[in-house]
Amino acid sequence: MLAIGFDPGTRNLGWGLVRREGNRITHIAHGVLRLDASASLAKRLCAIDEGISELLSTHGPDVGSVESIFFNKDAQAAAKLGHARGVILLGLARAGLDVFEYPPARVKRTVTGNGQAEKRQVAQMVKAMLALSDLPPADAADALAIAITHLRLGPLARGDSGAARVLAAMSSSRGRSRQSRAALARLALKQRAAGR
Repeated sequence: MLAIGFDPGTRNLGWGLVRREGNRITHIAHGVLRLDASASLAKRLCAIDEGISELLSTHGPDVGSVESIFFNKDAQAAAKLGHARGVILLGLARAGLDVFEYPPARVKRTVTGNGQAEKRQVAQMVKAMLALSDLPPADAADALAIAITHLRLGPLARGDSGAARVLAAMSSSRGRSRQSRAALARLALKQRAAGR
């Protein structure tokens, strides 16, 4: 599975691609879309849309992951971040990708073991985990960490997966026959094997 992660921003937007094969996670690419700070917000959002479209067509990821909204004391900064996230979500959905969102503390905890880790700690752990020769830029490191988080937690974190729905149905099937419960169990195993 090839996952692309995004660290939203209206001046610097980090992106990173990682692939999972079995239990192994490998680095594919990363970078930062650097946007013209003197351009209007509308023009920067257009540049984000174009950049994301190009990344998706070039790399063809299977799934997208984005840092979820967190509360910021600066309402204007939070609103701009929300605009950037909206463009990212739109681009991923337009490409037909499933999109998953992870809060910053969860990403940090997944990568470093500490939900309050500093940006440099995240970058250092990403470098070590992906065997990179150089420390990635902070925004790209965060994006790689978001993609890694999805590849590590995504299938387990999704409460809406087919297998989860089947298992929920099984747990509420007291009145069902043994045969129907066995059929539900087989279906759950098939869906787990298919990665749903």
